[in-house]
Amino acid sequence: MRTILLSLCLGLSIAQLHAQTRETENLIIIGWDGVRWQEIFTGVDSAIMNDRTFTKRSAEMRAEFWDSDPAIRRKKLLPFFWGTLSQQGQMYGNRTLGNKVDVANRWHVTLPGFTETLIGFADSTVDGNHSVPEKDANVLEFINNQPAYKGKVAVFATSKLYDNILNVKRSGLIINCDSEEVHLPGTAFQLLNEEQRLSPQIFGERLDLVTYFQAKEYLKEYHPRVLYINFSETDNYGHAGSYDWYISTLHGQEHLIADLWTYIQSIPQYKGKTTLLISNDHGRGDKVKSQWTSHGPGITDSKDIFILAMGPDMQPLGEMNTSTQLYQGQIAATLARFLGLDYVADHPVMPVITTMFKK
Repeated sequence: MRTILLSLCLGLSIAQLHAQTRETENLIIIGWDGVRWQEIFTGVDSAIMNDRTFTKRSAEMRAEFWDSDPAIRRKKLLPFFWGTLSQQGQMYGNRTLGNKVDVANRWHVTLPGFTETLIGFADSTVDGNHSVPEKDANVLEFINNQPAYKGKVAVFATSKLYDNILNVKRSGLIINCDSEEVHLPGTAFQLLNEEQRLSPQIFGERLDLVTYFQAKEYLKEYHPRVLYINFSETDNYGHAGSYDWYISTLHGQEHLIADLWTYIQSIPQYKGKTTLLISNDHGRGDKVKSQWTSHGPGITDSKDIFILAMGPDMQPLGEMNTSTQLYQGQIAATLARFLGLDYVADHPVMPVITTMFKK
């Protein structure tokens, strides 16, 4: 780990970064569980789509999402990413172009992945998905402790792991996850709580759609400076071996991200002053197609992730095609830097992704 940190730090010009005036005043972060980079950059996978073990509605999927040209089929699947985000932001992780983003932790599963993302390094003491409160501070906690952001950082997550990933008892963050109700006034929150109670918990957690509308309503009413949203159903459908539902969910949730981005353009606090960053906790199998359902230390492909981002401080470079190696742990310091902050903690912090910022 020290070798990785040292090599990544070489050539960074911190003084040059500080010379820039930041326009970002707000962050929206999406933690997307178990999404493969392959679908993000190349669209639906024909080998999995045509395997009836995993896809029951291959004809329908082919009609809606397939094209022999990967540039066309990825836009069919993810029109907001390949329309708006690719024009205004940056997209890292297309390994066919040599642009690599890896997890640095050895587990390649959910809790270590989102922990690495938010604390800024691969904590070797994290034991897979065996959830205990994370001992190290995270970047959301760090931002929340700055006077300008106190009480203005909120997390809405489907996964029950977030209480421990973010150590809710210590961090003091506003966190709502799993099937917790939102204890805030207003008819909208009452209706969302009722919807949550009455909706099926297909995978033992509330629906991602409920998480999304809780987060959107909170943004509408309380205008947080930093909003983190976690979606989990993509990972669950992957483990269930249902490529139909995985693709349908991926497509539908990209619409939710587009909806949120469109909505904030109507609010003066956010319009032109917000950076959006989307990443995943781990990848899934690919070289052995039957392993697309799985991830973990025994599946090499599951270390492969992506980072998508756009905002006023970014040069709109689109799909990054340079041969580069980035790591998941770099996201934490990068998020803080968007707000003009240096993320400092009592543990190692991997360096900022400097290419995300205008020169």
